Amino acid sequence: MGNKTTACVTGILALASCAASNATTQSQGFVEDSSLTLLSRNFYFNRDYRKGGESPTGKAGYAEAWAQAFIARFESGYTQGTLGFGVDAHAMLALKLDSGDGRSGGRSSFDMLPVDSYGDTASDFSKLGGALKARLFDTVIKVGDVFPATPVVHFGDSRLLPESFTGWTLENTTLEGLSLQGGRLHAMSQPLSSNNRDGFETFYAGPVDSPWLGYFGGDYQATDNLSLSLYSSRLKDAWDQYYMGVSYQYPISDQVNVFTGFNYYKAKDQGQQLLGTFDNDIWSAKVGVSYGAHTLALSHQRNEGDNDFDYLRQSDSIYLDNSIQYSDFNSPKERSWMLRYDLDMASYGVPGLTFMTRYGRGSDIDYGDANGVYMRRDSEGNPLTDQKRWERDIEAKYVVQSGTFKDLSLRMRQATTRATAFESDLDEVRLIVEYPLTLL
Repeated sequence: MGNKTTACVTGILALASCAASNATTQSQGFVEDSSLTLLSRNFYFNRDYRKGGESPTGKAGYAEAWAQAFIARFESGYTQGTLGFGVDAHAMLALKLDSGDGRSGGRSSFDMLPVDSYGDTASDFSKLGGALKARLFDTVIKVGDVFPATPVVHFGDSRLLPESFTGWTLENTTLEGLSLQGGRLHAMSQPLSSNNRDGFETFYAGPVDSPWLGYFGGDYQATDNLSLSLYSSRLKDAWDQYYMGVSYQYPISDQVNVFTGFNYYKAKDQGQQLLGTFDNDIWSAKVGVSYGAHTLALSHQRNEGDNDFDYLRQSDSIYLDNSIQYSDFNSPKERSWMLRYDLDMASYGVPGLTFMTRYGRGSDIDYGDANGVYMRRDSEGNPLTDQKRWERDIEAKYVVQSGTFKDLSLRMRQATTRATAFESDLDEVRLIVEYPLTLL
């Protein structure tokens, strides 16, 4: 293994050693709330490109990768006193189990393992990082490598290793039911990146030379059944984004629960307009009902803008109901419907086993008025119009409920998507096995 991998292994061991020594040398407040966890994640990813040559490598009609990750996190408590200090740290290691011979899928396909210009995947890579933190009454500030979780900036964790950001974040919970969050970030890592880099990368436009990203907002639990969210963010010289979310549930009986939700984003170009000029509005609304073990929901989503609704690459910063396993249904002028069904087998004597299936269909996609950054054209150079797509997902998950392997989870995710000229036709399978351990 390379120097970075060796350093990562050393880091994981150091975290454990540090945690053990802190138990006897640090003040009581710092240690009492300290934790050290280790997550083992085994990830298999396969895509079958139904049109053959559309594989990112151009070598095969399918791509696959299989890898193992170990993710160690140490979170200290706070020193005693009105102003308390602490530290968070992480060490992550990814090991290739099988991928190569033109099967890697390319960087743009999987973001599972680093790929060189020949299409060969790295045998391993690693991440090390940490943050200092301070707590004053009900306010926590973190500086360093951070993992924000908001509708406008949310670290991604859908691949082998999670991504992170570098900067500072703030969270306040003074008022009951209200959580306020804000921060200023100047770098982000990708799932394939060992280190955070200057600047940012968006999902649809690629790298953008923005010096910082700032955000602020909050979540309010107005009643036991009603929750509200309001956030804004600025990717300097690229965009201003605003988000509003509402969710409400109404229990009719012990067995029946009706719920609804609404999500809205407004995105507008900002400053030097590094991503061109745009003014997008996109929203989704859903309504559903739960009856015992069964949940059925119907959602509708619309992009009113002339460009793709963009967000940070491989992040989870898109709280729209029809943003699913592969498709976001967020293309210009796109209208989409989705029907989703969930089944919890606990009611049938198998606690921990769940199933989910959903079907989404989008139409009216029109790039006729898109700017130069987001424009998509056909083979003759004309803007793509009247585009359509659909996606069907199936998921099964089991979590061990007790015994030696308690909390071990096994998940199978399958997706099938078909589209007209602007997207690929593909079948996808993901197999994920996770085992969390609490070491401290």
